[in-house]
Amino acid sequence: MENKRNPVLRLCVIGLMAALAYVSFTYLKINIPTPGGYTAFHLGNTFDVLAALLLGGLPGGIAGAIGMGIGDLLDPVYITVAPKTIILKLGIGVVTGLIAHHAFHINRLSGKKLVWATVISCAGGMLFNCIGEPLFGYFYTAYILGAPAKAAAALAKWNAVTTFTNAILAVIIASILYLALRPRLANNGTLKKIGPKY
Repeated sequence: MENKRNPVLRLCVIGLMAALAYVSFTYLKINIPTPGGYTAFHLGNTFDVLAALLLGGLPGGIAGAIGMGIGDLLDPVYITVAPKTIILKLGIGVVTGLIAHHAFHINRLSGKKLVWATVISCAGGMLFNCIGEPLFGYFYTAYILGAPAKAAAALAKWNAVTTFTNAILAVIIASILYLALRPRLANNGTLKKIGPKY
C-alpha cells in the first residue's frame, strides 16, 4: 500500500520543482541585451530536467514551464517571450522524461548504467533546447513579435551561445542532484510514490 503512487505528493513535488525553476531562472540569471531583445545565462533548466527525471516527462515539463513561464510573465524585459518559454520548457521535460523513463527505464537501473542513463537523458532534453531555442526563437521574434530579420537573427545567435552554456550547466547540476537524491528517495519509498508508472 505504501509504495503506490501518491497524486497529492506528486502535485507537491511539481509545485516544489516549479518554485525552484522560478527562483533559479529569476534570481540566478545574467541578462545579455542584443539588437533583437534579451537573452540570459540562468540555472532554471536544471530543475526542469531534474523534475522530469523524478516525476516523468510531462509533469517535469509542466513544472519547468510553470516556473520559468511565471518568471517571464513577472519580468517586463521578458514578458513578451513567455509563450515561447512555456513551450520550450515543456518540451525539455517531455524529451528528458521520454529518454529517462521510456528508453532507459531509469528507475530500474543502478551503478554505472544509472549514471550514464541520467547524463544521456539530461543531455537529450538539453539538446532539444539547444536546437529549439535559436530556431523557434528566431521564428517567434521575427514572425510573432515582428522584429526585423537582422535583429531576430542576432538574438538567435546569442541565444545559441547562452542556451549551450545553460545546457552544460543543467546537465552537470541536474545529474549530480538526481544521483544524490535518488538513493534516499528510493530507500524511503518516495521515488515510487512520485515517479511515473512505467
